[in-house]
Amino acid sequence: MGPPRPPPAAAALLLGFLLPLTAAQEAILHASGDGAPSPSKDYCLLYNPHWTALPHTLEDATSVSLKNLTSTPLCSISDIPPEGIKNKAVVVQWGTCHVLEKARIAQTGGAEALLVANNSVLFPPSGNKSEFHDLKILIAFINHKDFKDMKQTLGDNITVKIYSPSWPNFDYTMVVIFAISVFTVALGGYWSGLIELESMKAMTNTEDREMRRKKEEHLIFSPLTVVIFVVVCCVMMVLLYFFYKWLVYVMIAIFCIASAMSLYNCLAALIHKIPYGQCTIVCRGKSIEVRLIFLAGLCMAVAAVWAVFRNEDRWAWILQDILGIAFCLNLIKTLKLPNFMSCVILLGLLLLYDVFFVFITPFITKNGESIMVELAAGPFGNTEKNDGNLVEATGQPSAPHEKLPVVIKVPKLAYFSVMNVCLMPVSILGFGDIIVPGLLIAYCRRFDEQTGSSSSIYYISSIIAYAVGMILTFVVLVLMKKGQPALLYLVPCTLITASVVAWRRKEMKRFWKGNSYQIMDRPDYATNEENPVIAGEQIVQQ
Repeated sequence: MGPPRPPPAAAALLLGFLLPLTAAQEAILHASGDGAPSPSKDYCLLYNPHWTALPHTLEDATSVSLKNLTSTPLCSISDIPPEGIKNKAVVVQWGTCHVLEKARIAQTGGAEALLVANNSVLFPPSGNKSEFHDLKILIAFINHKDFKDMKQTLGDNITVKIYSPSWPNFDYTMVVIFAISVFTVALGGYWSGLIELESMKAMTNTEDREMRRKKEEHLIFSPLTVVIFVVVCCVMMVLLYFFYKWLVYVMIAIFCIASAMSLYNCLAALIHKIPYGQCTIVCRGKSIEVRLIFLAGLCMAVAAVWAVFRNEDRWAWILQDILGIAFCLNLIKTLKLPNFMSCVILLGLLLLYDVFFVFITPFITKNGESIMVELAAGPFGNTEKNDGNLVEATGQPSAPHEKLPVVIKVPKLAYFSVMNVCLMPVSILGFGDIIVPGLLIAYCRRFDEQTGSSSSIYYISSIIAYAVGMILTFVVLVLMKKGQPALLYLVPCTLITASVVAWRRKEMKRFWKGNSYQIMDRPDYATNEENPVIAGEQIVQQ
């Protein structure tokens, strides 16, 4: 006969193990070995705080001996060794019988805690403990690799203390991400407006106009281009999901090249404003500023350093954020949406794309995880706590997989504390949540310049709307304790605000249709708005 079956209630409770980690909380296992001085090391545990209360500091934790019972199933009283397990923390393997059955036997033997070593994803005990009031023992999960490392590092005679440090009430990473995102879209939109203003001024001189057209490199998104772009995004998302371990290196290489070029474009625009150090050299008949050569080398070096040390958790995120901000700024400046109609199509389709890959794909994938989350935080071994673009990533620092460099990330305070043995707690925001609304803000800025608005009403109102959308995202994130797709809040806030401003100013028709970039080149377009045919004829005649 096999081991006794648990009651139906216990079987129902164990189904909770397969649910998301809503009941999970990290704890620290401080292990010490023999010797002088006594070697020690911290390891991560997962437990259910609704079942067991743990002390918040190491000093308040009780020291107990660790008993290794991974060689026995601990599914019956006879599995308890002769020397007993009283007042000890018992380590057992997952499987053979239910964890609750192991916990009852360990508690019967007088154990203080049951630590379940698991090779796969760590599942916390969850459910209604009132149905199992007889269980008082701590039930926690430890990664089997950590337990193996503990034995190799500290030996067989180990004492442990288990505690759960308090989390800070205020998450400063939200403020940092808010500042980075609002700064990037505001600066990108302003830059796009400056270029538009310079283009309009250059149209008064035929020679300047030709030089300007040769110098500028713009990619205009027509409605058809927008639809094709979204379809390509969907295809890339699916390909990345199925061929991640190969395509991730392609994406890393693309990011290195694109971000280095973007950083160069951003810094070169600043350097051109400095009237010093303008010595040049002539190469193949072209005059090149020496300082720009050094700048190009610096940008390539920054990208190369990030590529080499991208998995260095302590500081590589700083370089990734710098390169990511430059990448977003350059795209917002370079990509141009010609009218509000294109903005609505792009933001609307990408909102549906975001919601589908965050909320719908968990019903399709085998493991029930969101494709967006798995790609943003890195699949293959990641224990992700939240769903969405703005998430709290909990990838193990020792995870062997690469991560897509498509996010701005800021470490939480716990990252610099003892809790970093459990996870790498970072808040992340996808580049798309900056670039996509940023393209609308850039269009609003250009429209202000085209209409000669001295107050920049479209630009300022769209930035305020973006900031409100980010705040809404943070509020819902805190209330629901679950990551959110930021576009779900950013898109309605920015589109509705821009629409209301255009409607109140009685410019909705022109704002919706925009100005063709041929007509936009004419500084007297405003005088021909009522008769665009005549304006077009003037351009043809010219």
